[in-house]
Amino acid sequence: MPLWKPSLERRRHSNLTSFARQAAATETYGAAFDYAALHRWSLERSEDFWSRVWDFCGVIGEKGGRVLSDGDKMPGARWFPEAKLNFAENLLRDRAEEEIAIVFWGEDTIKQTLTFLQLKHRVASLAAYFLAQGIKAGDRIAAYIHNSPEAVIGMLAASCLGAAWSSCSSDFGVEGVLDRFGQIEPKLLIASDGYYYKGKKIDRLDHAREVASKLGSVKKTLVVPYIHDKPPLGAFANAQTWPDALAAHQGATLSFEPLPFDHPLYILFSSGTTGAPKCIVHGAGGTLLQHLKEHQLQCDIKPGDRVFYATTTGWMMWNWLASALASKATILLYDGFVTAGDGKILFDLAEQERAALFGTSAGYVKAIEKLGLNLRETHDLGALRLIASTGSPLLPDSFDYVYRDIKPDVQLASISGGADIISCFVCGNPWRPVYRGEIQGAGLGMAVEVWNADGRRVVGEQGELVCTQPFPSAPIYFWNDPQGKKYFDAYFATYPGVWRHGDYATATANGGFVIHGRSDATLNPQGVRIGTADIYNVVERMPEIQEALAIDQEWGEGTRIVLFVKMQPGRRLDEALTIRLKRKLYDEASPRHVPAVVVEAPDLPHTRSGKLVELAVRDVIHGRPVKNSEALANPESLAFFANLPQLGPSR
Repeated sequence: MPLWKPSLERRRHSNLTSFARQAAATETYGAAFDYAALHRWSLERSEDFWSRVWDFCGVIGEKGGRVLSDGDKMPGARWFPEAKLNFAENLLRDRAEEEIAIVFWGEDTIKQTLTFLQLKHRVASLAAYFLAQGIKAGDRIAAYIHNSPEAVIGMLAASCLGAAWSSCSSDFGVEGVLDRFGQIEPKLLIASDGYYYKGKKIDRLDHAREVASKLGSVKKTLVVPYIHDKPPLGAFANAQTWPDALAAHQGATLSFEPLPFDHPLYILFSSGTTGAPKCIVHGAGGTLLQHLKEHQLQCDIKPGDRVFYATTTGWMMWNWLASALASKATILLYDGFVTAGDGKILFDLAEQERAALFGTSAGYVKAIEKLGLNLRETHDLGALRLIASTGSPLLPDSFDYVYRDIKPDVQLASISGGADIISCFVCGNPWRPVYRGEIQGAGLGMAVEVWNADGRRVVGEQGELVCTQPFPSAPIYFWNDPQGKKYFDAYFATYPGVWRHGDYATATANGGFVIHGRSDATLNPQGVRIGTADIYNVVERMPEIQEALAIDQEWGEGTRIVLFVKMQPGRRLDEALTIRLKRKLYDEASPRHVPAVVVEAPDLPHTRSGKLVELAVRDVIHGRPVKNSEALANPESLAFFANLPQLGPSR
């Protein structure tokens, strides 16, 4: 039985229905709300589909006559090879001057709104400042910055000129920033003076100075005041404050450079937990078209809607959120501790700012469930239509929690993709029901399948998530990869001509998907692959346990499962609880899911976007170095896992 079904009225008035009725020979899709047929058409007639997305979403630019060249190549296909557009122009399309474009909360300390007119004026001033510094199309601008209006303004100003934008959140350490920005050689650095966390001011000026001094390519540093009224700049070699830079170019005319569809827009980074972060370059046209499709067709965002995603500037969901401006939505930004205010602050924002879409991570949903929050009773969420979750698999119990304690009539869209495609392979849609523990389905235009070890498509079996056809938001290239070898090896080495995403998944009979974890983190006891999420689904339902992490340890001639658990405050792992935990896994999963050893850990390592890092723990317990601990939000947590007596000598 589904947990949620869209009403007939909601389906009739969805953007997806309007799009289906406008598409050639697809009138019945809109009348019957047949998503499977519409999805099939989007793959069989992919050029027609993406051309119609351009038209339906009103992309500003010259489309050209060709939609796809070298469509039989992956990698190598090129979308809209004759097109010209400007990304910023599409996000700053005409709206009422007094309309609110951005709402910002810095925990419960700073609140700010920007009208559309104010946003345009500030983008124009900053773009003029960039020009005065010699910035031109193809240059890189890097930002070490909190999730703020200034970050959005900086990105838009860079995009006006055709400069590529790259950002890291203010909580990154110096080495983590240099590992990323040092590879792409930015000409200009934007840096916040600090940020707020748990009500405290965290000064970052010393970090910013060190980063600026060690990036030899940087000619100018622009410092954004946030925790200081006037941040001191004496130790910077060549710096200016953000207000001074904008004031010097006040009244500048906003203009947009028309650029090719594949002109570099963003440089994103892989998590970097297995080595130096890969620099993933995304094109302006593919990013824009994919985000418009996801926002308008998959999420049903309409003009005037208010869209929120809990993210930092170092996670691709920030880029995804900013693009909602192109759908004439208001974007809601939050920076700081996500469970401030007894865990309720994000829903305080959703209530007060009337969010239509509330996006977060699976870890956050689990955390507020463990806190016992019943937001249905404490908050008016009448405007909320869609809750989106990503970052890690959303466990079935979290589906129950959302419908029981947050909002019973909300669409819950678990989504999955990543920085690799700056978007989603599998996501929600406003026509289909929501089933417990399942992602609703593949995104339109995305030829997503699950393949077994023999490279055959399977349904109802676990296997590799793949994409068998080109799509516009694939990376245009990796930085410093002139022959494309890193790019090929990352996605196409396993199945040449087919994108292997690195997720272990199941395609369900309902047309949905279940993600079981990353392929490189799957467990392999007795030669049978097990997704880590299948273990977490059972263990994290136990009230005593806050979070769990499973790895396979080399043992004898094979491997064994070791489970680490972080306990709820005031609880300890004892023999009785260990026995009960193993019994639950035996009964509710399978005998193969039962760990050989269960160890209580004071903390578990996460990336800065909240994902558990099983591979780092696996490396530590086997005495291997963790190649890039700067990629972790809490690298100090790894020390616990070295030389644990409970694990004994492995081989």
